Amino acid sequence: MTSLCLKDAAWLVPMAGEPVRGEGFSSLEVLEHCSANLEGDRVASVGSGDDAEVIFDASGCTVVPGFVDCHTHVPFFGWRGDEDAARLSGVRYQDLHRGEGGIFRSARMLQQSSDDEVLAFCGELAAAMLRRGTTTFEMKSGYGLSVEAELRQLRLAARLSERVPQRTIATCLAAHAVPPGKSQGEWVGEAAAELLPIAAQDGLASACDLYVESIAFALEHAARLAEAASELGIRMRVHADQLEDSQAGAFAARWGFASADHLNHTSLDAVADLAASDTVAVLLPGATFTLRQSAKPPSRSLIEAGAVVALGSDLNPGTSPICSMPFVITLACRTYGLRPLEAVVAATVNAAFALGLHEEVGSLVPGRRADAVVLAGPVDEICYRPDRDRVMAVVCGGKLVHVRPGAEGRVTRS
Repeated sequence: MTSLCLKDAAWLVPMAGEPVRGEGFSSLEVLEHCSANLEGDRVASVGSGDDAEVIFDASGCTVVPGFVDCHTHVPFFGWRGDEDAARLSGVRYQDLHRGEGGIFRSARMLQQSSDDEVLAFCGELAAAMLRRGTTTFEMKSGYGLSVEAELRQLRLAARLSERVPQRTIATCLAAHAVPPGKSQGEWVGEAAAELLPIAAQDGLASACDLYVESIAFALEHAARLAEAASELGIRMRVHADQLEDSQAGAFAARWGFASADHLNHTSLDAVADLAASDTVAVLLPGATFTLRQSAKPPSRSLIEAGAVVALGSDLNPGTSPICSMPFVITLACRTYGLRPLEAVVAATVNAAFALGLHEEVGSLVPGRRADAVVLAGPVDEICYRPDRDRVMAVVCGGKLVHVRPGAEGRVTRS
C-alpha cells in the first residue's frame, strides 16, 4: 500500500463531505500550512505529515478535492465544429437540431463508428480531463435513439470505466431527442418499458435523464419516466429550462429529482422550490458560453436561497466541447457570478452529491477516496489568469497520476 503526502500546502480546502448550501459557504473551512496524508486509495488524515513513500511539496499551492464533473455526454465519437461555425454566422441551435445536425448527427457518428474507435477517442478525452483535475465524472447515453443503440452506448460507458483511473458513474439519457418515425409518447413509452429496465437490471445506469424543451420532450414525459425510474430504484435527472422556461426546474424539485441541469431560463419563483429541496441545481456555463446565450441561471439567487448548486462541463461535441473543470470554474465566476471558492465547492462535494457519491468522493475526509488537485497559488487565481494551467499535480485513487511539466522537482520518493 503506497503512502503519499501532499506536504505543507499554503491552503487546503477539505470540504465536510456533505453538500454546502446557503450560509455554509461563509463558514467553509480553509486550512493553512497543512498536509494531506493518503494511504493506498484512501485519505488517511489532514494536518501535519511528511512521513510517506511519495511526497509532493505543495508549498505555495492550494490543495482541493479532485474535481467531480457531474454532467458529461461521454461516450461519443467525433466533433461538430462546422455547426459551431454556423452558429457563429447566425444559425440557431434549434434550427440545426430540427435538421440533420445536432443530436441526430452525433447519433449517426456514433452508429457509424466501431467500439474500439469510440473507446480510443473517449480514452483520450478522459486523459485530458484527468490532467485538468477531474477525478470523477458522469457519463450519459442519449446518442443512441433506439433501445439497442442506447444500450450499446451504456455498455461502451461501462467498458470505458474499466480503462480509466477515474471514478465514473453512468446515466441513461432515455429521452434526448425524438427518434425519426416515432412520436414523443411512443419513444418515452418504449424507453420506460424496455430501455430502463434492462439498463437497471444489468447495472448499466444508476439514473435516468431527459431533455425537456419544445424541441424535445415535455413535463408529462418526465413524469412517465420518473414513475418508471422509481419502480426500478434509479434516480431521476432532467435537462431543464436551457432554451426556455419550461417549468422543468420547479417540476424536478417538487418531484424529488436528483438534479435539474442548465436552468438558464429558470424563474425566480422556481428558485424557492429548488432551495426547499435536495434537488441539485447543476449549472453548465460551458454550454452558455458556446451557445453565446444571454440568459443566465439565477445563480446568486440559488446560492443565497440555500439551494445545492453544482457545476458540470456538459462535455459534448455540439454545445460544450469543454473538458476542463478549471475553465468551467472560471466561466461560472465570470459569467454566472459565483465566487472562486463557491465554484470549487460546486465542482467537488456538491457535484458529488448530484451523483449520489458524496460519501465517497468530493472531499478530503479520512476514509474517502484519495482524489486531490494541487493548484498553483490561492483559489482566487483559478479564474484570474484563465490562460494559465493552474493544475500543478493530480492524485487519483491515491496515485500521483499527473505532475505539470516543470514541477517534477517537487516530488521526492523514498
